[in-house]
Amino acid sequence: MQKTWKRNLRAFILGQSISLFGSSLVQYAIMWHITLTTKSGTIMTLSIIAGFLPTLFLSPFAGIWADRYDRKRLIVLADGGIALVTLMTAIAFAMGYGSIGLLLVISAVRSLGSAIHGPSVNAFIPELVPEDQLMHVQGLNSGFQSAIMIISPIVSAFLLANFSLSLIFSIDIITAVLGILTLILLVKPITKRPTQEHSTYMSDLKSGIAYIRSHRFLIPFFVLVGLVMFLIAPVAFLTTLQTVFKFGDAPWRLSAIEVAFALGMMLGGFALSKYEGFKNRIKTMAFSLILMAILSIALSLSTNFTMYMMVMFMFGLTIPYYNAPANVMIQEKVEANYLGRVFSVMGMISSSTMPLSMIIFGPLADVWSVDGIMIAAGIAMLLLSFRILTHPLLMEEGLKH
Repeated sequence: MQKTWKRNLRAFILGQSISLFGSSLVQYAIMWHITLTTKSGTIMTLSIIAGFLPTLFLSPFAGIWADRYDRKRLIVLADGGIALVTLMTAIAFAMGYGSIGLLLVISAVRSLGSAIHGPSVNAFIPELVPEDQLMHVQGLNSGFQSAIMIISPIVSAFLLANFSLSLIFSIDIITAVLGILTLILLVKPITKRPTQEHSTYMSDLKSGIAYIRSHRFLIPFFVLVGLVMFLIAPVAFLTTLQTVFKFGDAPWRLSAIEVAFALGMMLGGFALSKYEGFKNRIKTMAFSLILMAILSIALSLSTNFTMYMMVMFMFGLTIPYYNAPANVMIQEKVEANYLGRVFSVMGMISSSTMPLSMIIFGPLADVWSVDGIMIAAGIAMLLLSFRILTHPLLMEEGLKH
């Protein structure tokens, strides 16, 4: 059994990392192309909305699919669909039809695949590994994905400076095919989900909502997740603009901050696989949020680029200690047949609160300083983290695992 799940895990991480590499090349290329071409917080906000809003609308159905159908097949279909759209984009750019508008449309279409991919992957992991290894696996997965995120911005910046966008899109297609083949041929679940009775989409949706409402932990937890996503959005999306405004618009600088952040996430993920933080998972998340708040303020106070990169590195270091406990708590506390729907709701929260945040902060960045926005977000995160530490239900549930 032990050899089987470890072999499954290696193959799964390999396939997903290969696919992630290509997707990251495209993601960075689109983001940087828009940033360097427009230098507008408003246009960046439109690109973020395009990348998140379709996920919001599809997530309820994606969660039902992840609970109703084979999750491995759903991952393959999602990756394949994204690859097909990317192929069409590469052809359009090669024929001279590329534009900012087209990139926004493609971001929206690709996000539909992400809406299916996200809950399917998170719900599939408990089928691959024993429950007592979930936190360890989340740490390893975060570490390896972050390692890819170190390489991809460097490669993307080089390709963007020397080659066409269509070439970057073509690489994504190749990596998607390799990732799909790895998943199909090498990954075999070690557990089977209980069979479900045939039901309609509406009944599945209603039962998922009823389950979430009846679960004493999920409602306050989702409120927490939504608030964190709202406050973290400026740090996630405005650091590129902040870098351009403070230090110049050289593409290598945009690549450097992404590498610093990803290197921190990689080391944080591997550290998490060895040291899981506090026994209380909510306490681990809260202290991670405190560090993120301080670092958000520090980004605005950084006076040179080296200092800025060091803060980005430390920011990345803290992220796994928030993300992994959040995912693991859901995997531990939610019944297997509801995992897809619960993770889809979590995806809906992210895909709604982050664009909502950027609708406010993106245009604000055109009239007010990005530094001021970051400081305000950091102060709000500090206040939220202190509220989490004094929330009796969340703190109680954080100990149950």
